[in-house]
Amino acid sequence: MGITKQEVHRPGAFKQVNKSHKTGRHRSKGSISSAVKGKVGVKVLSKRATKDLGKSARRLQSSQIRKNKREEVLQQKRNFGGSHSAPILICIIPLQEDLDIDNILSIITKADESANITNSPCGTIHLSVPRFKQRFSIVVPPVGNLFATLDIAKIATTVLFVASATNKSDNSPRSEVLDDWGKEIIMPCVAQGLTTPVIVLTNLESLHIKKRQDFKSHVQSKLSKWLPEEKVLQLDTPTDAFNVLRRVGTQKQRTVSYRDKRAHLLAEEIKFKCNENSTELGTLMISGYLRNVPLSVNGLVHIPELGDFQMSQIDAPEDPYPVEKKLRKHSNAMDDEPSTRVLERADPEKQESLESENIPDPMDAEQTWPTEEELAEAKAERKKIVKRVPKGTSEYQAAWIPDEDGEELSECSSYESEDEMSVDEPKSQADSGPDAEEDEEEYETITVSEVPDERYDQNIDMTEEKEAMENLKNAKIDAQFPDEVDTPQDMLAKQRFQKYRGLESFRTSPWDPKENLPTDYARIFQFENFDRTRKRIFKESQEIEGAMPGWYITIHVVNVRQDLFIAFSSLENHPLIVFGLLPNEHKMSVLNVALKHINISPQPVKSKEKLIFQCGFRRFTACPIFSQHTNGNKHKYERYFRPENTVVASMYAPIIFPPCPVLCYVQKLNKSLELIATGSVLSANPDRIVVKRVVLSGHAYKVHKRSAVIRFMFFHREDINWFKPVELRTKYGRRGHIKEPLGTHGHMKCVFNGQLKSQDTILMNLYKRVFPKWTYEPLLLTELQHQNESMNIE
Repeated sequence: MGITKQEVHRPGAFKQVNKSHKTGRHRSKGSISSAVKGKVGVKVLSKRATKDLGKSARRLQSSQIRKNKREEVLQQKRNFGGSHSAPILICIIPLQEDLDIDNILSIITKADESANITNSPCGTIHLSVPRFKQRFSIVVPPVGNLFATLDIAKIATTVLFVASATNKSDNSPRSEVLDDWGKEIIMPCVAQGLTTPVIVLTNLESLHIKKRQDFKSHVQSKLSKWLPEEKVLQLDTPTDAFNVLRRVGTQKQRTVSYRDKRAHLLAEEIKFKCNENSTELGTLMISGYLRNVPLSVNGLVHIPELGDFQMSQIDAPEDPYPVEKKLRKHSNAMDDEPSTRVLERADPEKQESLESENIPDPMDAEQTWPTEEELAEAKAERKKIVKRVPKGTSEYQAAWIPDEDGEELSECSSYESEDEMSVDEPKSQADSGPDAEEDEEEYETITVSEVPDERYDQNIDMTEEKEAMENLKNAKIDAQFPDEVDTPQDMLAKQRFQKYRGLESFRTSPWDPKENLPTDYARIFQFENFDRTRKRIFKESQEIEGAMPGWYITIHVVNVRQDLFIAFSSLENHPLIVFGLLPNEHKMSVLNVALKHINISPQPVKSKEKLIFQCGFRRFTACPIFSQHTNGNKHKYERYFRPENTVVASMYAPIIFPPCPVLCYVQKLNKSLELIATGSVLSANPDRIVVKRVVLSGHAYKVHKRSAVIRFMFFHREDINWFKPVELRTKYGRRGHIKEPLGTHGHMKCVFNGQLKSQDTILMNLYKRVFPKWTYEPLLLTELQHQNESMNIE
C-alpha cells in the first residue's frame, strides 16, 4: 500500500539515530588474545565502574572531586608566605629615576605596628605580619641598572611598580608618568615574563583634591598599554601600605613557565672562602630561600654574570626570619637536631659535569689559527710614524704637520744609544747621513702620541658610522631587489657560485641536513628527539630528591673565580641570584629563537651582527644568522632583520628548554643598550636548514614567441653550459630553461612556457646552506664593569 506525501512522518529533535555498520574493520590479534585471557583495560574498567554507579552516587562522587580540588587550592593560599613556605618576595621598581625610595620603604615598614622588621646582610628587608600569618621580603634593585632590575623581576613573587604624582625637585605636578628610565624598564619586564604586578601611586595627596582622581585615571591609561588589567593603588600613608600588603598576600598569582620549572633563590647572606691549593678559585656559600622546585646537590647552578658552577654540599640552617619571633620552627629540621645540618653532599659518580663542548678528534682537522703569543709578537713589531720637525715643536703642534712628512721606522734604531731610546719617543734614523748632521741643530724627530686620536675615535667612530650608513643603503637595495646579485665579469660564475645549487622546488626538494657540516658541529650536542627529551626532563625535575621549596638553605658553590667575587663585592646593592639548571642546559648546541622587532628603532639589523641576548636566566653575546619563521624543512636566510618583521635567529649557545622568553639588545656607539626585539626560544636543533638564496638576473635581447635570447646573466660560454640544468623564471611568472649558448660573450637561447614580454626580467635562483659562526661569549660581571667604566669616561 502506498503512502501519500501528506502522510510522511517527520522525526522530532529527540529521534534516535543508530550508528552505521562499520564495514571492513576487525579486531587485532592482540585484542582477541586479551579478550580470551580475560584482561580488561584500565580506561574501560574505570568507565565501567562509573557507569555501574547510580545517579546519586555519581553526583556524590563529582561533588567530592570538586571539594578536594577546592581544598587543595585553599591549602596553597594558606601556605602562601607562611611559616612552611618561602616569604612573598616583593620587587619595588620605580617608574621615575628621581623617586624617593627611602620614603616608600618607610611607609611600607610602618604598615602594621605588630610587624617584625629585619634586614638581611645582603640588604633584603624582611617584614613578618602576624595578623596575616605571612611574611614579606622587600628588595629594591639599583635604579638605572637594567640587568640587575630584570634579574630581580624574574624571581619576584610580586613586582611593585611605583610612580610619583609630583616632581622631587620642586614638588610640582608631574606631567609625564614615565621618564626615560621608566620607558626603558617596563617593556622588558613585561616581555621577559611578568609575575603578579601591583601599581601604586605616591605623593597623590600633594595634589589638589579635585585633581587626584583625574591624575590617577591618567596614570591608569598610560600604563594600560603594558598592564591593562591592573588598577592603580595609592601609597601615601601606613593605612595605604597595609592595604597594599593585604592585596599582595591575597591576589591570584600568575605563573611564569620557565621560572616555575627551575629552582632558584635570592642570596640573603654570602661568604667566600679561597681554596687551599689555589688563590684564584674559591667556594662561594650562598644562603637563601629555595623556591618552586627541589634542588639536587649533584646538579648544576647558574649565577647571572658569574657563570655555571657545581655544588659540593647543601646545608639547612635554622630559618632566621620566622613569622613570629617567639616561635622557633624549622620546616626541614627536627627539634632534637642541631640548628644547622648538612642535607646533601655531592656524589662524584652522580654529579653532572661542567663540560659544555664535545672534544673533536684532532686528526679530523688542523688548528692553524695564530696563538696569543704570536699575535702579541706581531703587535710589538709594528712600525710607528715619526716626524722631522723644527726644534722646540710640541707634540700638539707636530700633530698638525701633514703625515706625508713622517717616515716609517722601527722602534729600534741601529745607531741610537740606549739612553736616547724609549718606547714612547724612538729616534729617527732618517737623519743619519752627512746632510742630516748639518741640520741637526735646527731639526729634531718626534713621535706623535696616539692617545688623543684613540680618545677621539672612542667618542666618534666614523668607520662605524659609515658602515651604518652603508648598511642602511644596502638594506634598501635588498628590500627593492631581494637577493639579487651581480654576476662577476672578471671570473667564472661557476667558481664564484660553486657552493650554490639549483632547486626544482624550495619546499619539496630534498636536502640532507648532515651534508657538508662545518667543523664547529663536532663540538656541539644534539638530541635524538628534542621535544620528547624536554617533556621527560620537565617531568623528572618535579620528582628529584634534595632541598625542597620553601626551605632556608645554604649552598656551597665550588670553583668560583676570586676576581668575579671581588667585582661583585664592589657593587652596591647588587642582587645575587642562583638558578638551578635542568640536565643538559649547560651544553652547547645550535639555539634557535623566534624574534619580533619592536619597531622603536627604524635601523635594520644585519645578519651576523653582534647582539646581546637574554634567554630566560642566561645572558650572552652572539652574532646570529636570521631566517624566515616558516614551516617546512628548509628556511630562507634573511640578510636583514627589518622593523615589523619576525625572524628566527640561529646561533651557537647553551641549550635552553622552551618555553623561555628572549630579549635582544644592540649596543650603540656610546656603549648604551637598546632593546630591538623580543621573542621566545624555539628549539635547540642543529638540523635546522637555513638556505641562502642568490638571484642572477638577465634581460631579453631578442624575443620570438616562447623563445628568447637572454644576455647579462652570464659573460662566459662555459658558465652557460654549467648552469644549463637550473630552471629559469621571470618576474611576470613565466618559467623556462636554457637551450643553448650563443657566441662566447654570455648570450644564450632560452625557451619558456609562454609568450615572453620584452620588458620582463629573467631570474635564476641558486641556493646554499649557511651556518652560524662560533661567536658565543657569556656576559660576565667584569665585562659589564668594563663597559660601564668606558661609558663614564665618555
